[in-house]
Amino acid sequence: MDSTKLVAAGSWSAYWYNGAIVSSEIARGLDIFELLPSGFISQNEIDAARLIHLEYLNAQDQPKFVWPASFAVPRSYLDQLARSNGLPAARITAVRAELTRGEKLTGGERRAALTVLANQLHAEAPVAADPAKVHKLAAAVGELADAAAK
Repeated sequence: MDSTKLVAAGSWSAYWYNGAIVSSEIARGLDIFELLPSGFISQNEIDAARLIHLEYLNAQDQPKFVWPASFAVPRSYLDQLARSNGLPAARITAVRAELTRGEKLTGGERRAALTVLANQLHAEAPVAADPAKVHKLAAAVGELADAAAK
């Protein structure tokens, strides 16, 4: 290969699409990457990302993603809080246990347990290391409580 010749290659754009990363690579065409759990992303985060399905994506439209009520969403927030030390490890363990307990409940019992947990998290958020993320966690738990009532 002539090192003085300019060659166009490389990924010029990458987009998330229905649980995969699609990259437009100049020389090869499309590269499609599947996310795998690592120290940088958890299975819960991947599961939450896969909850969003689009029939069509034009990235220039910048669609707003709205996650459905799913236990994967608060668990993904907990994983993020664990990585960033946004909540004490003991509290993260306790919240994980409460989510698991709440998932096993049904109807009014599930709603009551998750509502209590959401309210506790909202109350704890102002003193957390990452208050914004704790509020998002609380909101996701609240959405699960609301879904249990339907």
